[in-house]
Amino acid sequence: MRGQFMASRTNPLTFLQQVRAETAKVTWPTRRETMISSVMVIIMVIVVALFFFTVDQFLGWAMGLILNVGS
Repeated sequence: MRGQFMASRTNPLTFLQQVRAETAKVTWPTRRETMISSVMVIIMVIVVALFFFTVDQFLGWAMGLILNVGS
């Protein structure tokens, strides 16, 4: 019963051969695909940063108006 749930042991050489076989199956992106993806990520980061900056500025301005009404 005890050995039934234990993982089978693989020797290191077999493991490395399996890793190499699996790595060979991976479809690696081309340099062009990597560059396009990187540029898109940078653009999206800038757009999202500008959005949150704008929302933060607006909310700060609105809170200032609300808090100054009582003065």
